[in-house]
Amino acid sequence: MTVAPLVLREVTRVYRGEAGALPILRGANLTLRAGEIVALVAPSGAGKSTLLHVAGLLDRPDGGAVIVDGKDAGGLPDLGRTAVRRDTIGFVYQFHHLLGEFTALENVVLPQMIAGRPRREALVRAKELLGAFGLSARLEHLPGKLSGGEQQRVAIARALANRPKILLADEPTGNLDVATAATVFAELLAIVRGHGLAALIATHNPELAERMDRIVTLRDGLVVAG
Repeated sequence: MTVAPLVLREVTRVYRGEAGALPILRGANLTLRAGEIVALVAPSGAGKSTLLHVAGLLDRPDGGAVIVDGKDAGGLPDLGRTAVRRDTIGFVYQFHHLLGEFTALENVVLPQMIAGRPRREALVRAKELLGAFGLSARLEHLPGKLSGGEQQRVAIARALANRPKILLADEPTGNLDVATAATVFAELLAIVRGHGLAALIATHNPELAERMDRIVTLRDGLVVAG
């Protein structure tokens, strides 16, 4: 039987502050299969970012299991979770978070070298990805010299650089105008499908959500069909 790249099983997350405990996730369950693109559509404050952070091992759940590639990774120590993230998970955020002092090419090369890939191989991979996003002529440009859509394309290429099995995206086109968002999103879907990734993409845009394989939402801290 094929192992699902990502399984959330009865995941809970509670934030504690001066006002007391605030439950965000109350036993969330979700399975992402290879080649499947799932839209996460929920109101602001429902816990979308929390779910993505827990699924991506950026945040430790208070209960339940985060199973990545068949292994429970949610409870690993920090170094263990970091290694799983590096090798298995790619992230795309609403804001690109590119390193401003490095070129587009370097921004995609660096995470590969951190993962131990030789520079020559990393350059080949980076050029391949950036070319797929139509950026072959912009490789040596700093982020400040790129348009918003181009910056986000570089950020997506960076997220895919280490050949992750899972892609998590939090409003990846939310900071772009409508026309640019549609183009970048189409490119993102094509590459995700082409690589057979399991993808969970949070979006407020119902038209973009309808282009994915299925839609889920968060209701009372649980993942339910959208």
